[in-house]
Amino acid sequence: MEKFPFEHFKDNNMARLENLPEPQYSHLLNLECPTYPDRPWTVGPPLNQRRIALISTAGLHPRGAPPFIGFSNEYRVIPGTAQAKDLVMSHISTNFDRSGFFEDWNVVFPLDRLRELAEKKVIASVADYHYSFMGATDPRQMEGRCPEVADLLKRDQVNGVLLTPA
Repeated sequence: MEKFPFEHFKDNNMARLENLPEPQYSHLLNLECPTYPDRPWTVGPPLNQRRIALISTAGLHPRGAPPFIGFSNEYRVIPGTAQAKDLVMSHISTNFDRSGFFEDWNVVFPLDRLRELAEKKVIASVADYHYSFMGATDPRQMEGRCPEVADLLKRDQVNGVLLTPA
């Protein structure tokens, strides 16, 4: 049997900063973290009147679509009809734990849970399209793509987004 390649994940599949080997520990400890205002971007209707889309940073894409390469600022469109078997994860970080995605895609991309919430009338509806970015990319590089995605969300009449960070 092959030795588990990352001993710091072995017991609980959860990386803890203090358990990471150098140079990963120092690199992560010293990463610049952008700050954002602590206020809602907008006020909207109650949850039961919202059409919700998912935006992920897990490097997800439909099977057959181009994978994410490097620290790409691109995004991929994921149809609202997608099933777990339809998605591939091409997140580039070797430190990214993919096991949850392989066991239950809802851990990373909770589309089934959104569908259930729509059926129970907790939310008004689920968007026709969802979006995924490469989470290993500096968020400032992705910022230029935000107006494109915002326009697509508006065309889909989305008025609520669930961000699922990787």
